[in-house]
Amino acid sequence: MTETFNRLDTNLDVNIIVLKSDGEKSFCAGASFDELLEVNTMEQGKKFFSGFANLLNSMRKCSKLIIGRAQGKTVGGGVGILAATDYCFATEAASIKLSELSIGIGAFVIAPALERKMGVSALSELSIDATNWKTAYWGKEKGLFARAFDNTREMDKAIEILANKLASYNPDALKEWKKILWKNTDHWDTLLKNNAEISGKLVLSDFTKEALQKFKSK
Repeated sequence: MTETFNRLDTNLDVNIIVLKSDGEKSFCAGASFDELLEVNTMEQGKKFFSGFANLLNSMRKCSKLIIGRAQGKTVGGGVGILAATDYCFATEAASIKLSELSIGIGAFVIAPALERKMGVSALSELSIDATNWKTAYWGKEKGLFARAFDNTREMDKAIEILANKLASYNPDALKEWKKILWKNTDHWDTLLKNNAEISGKLVLSDFTKEALQKFKSK
């Protein structure tokens, strides 16, 4: 995904990006527990979570506006991806959850994106109440979603209208406007990598290893 955003950034044939997942169930289930259990060193842990850091930074730096399409449940890193879009649509099925604290790590890498979009209060509520889902309408109220719909048909119609409208605008104006939207985030290259190191260290703890095994066995 990082490579794709980097490539689209310089593609003159692309004016607007719509980010969506395959299928019609969940949008994103978050990090793979199997892959997390394979992390055995600090360097491996930092590299794993730097993948999320690189993705969020590629979305932030991409000169094209990114429209998000959340049609189903989203967990952990997926919520961060939605927060890194510039305008996000959702259906009522798009509940969200940050379960990181419950497995002994924390949403350190995606926290800056969530705080930017929703504020510290909403980030606190979402991350501390780690085992409960928040509805799409809660997400809209807190600023994660710009619009929420009863079903995907209505959502997709609205996305098509907005995307086509934006694609007809001056691309230079859109590019400059995106810079305004992401003002004061230039330090994220360093910040997200440092936060990835925190997560990479915590994933090695006995608490997290045991918690991941318990989740897998359910």
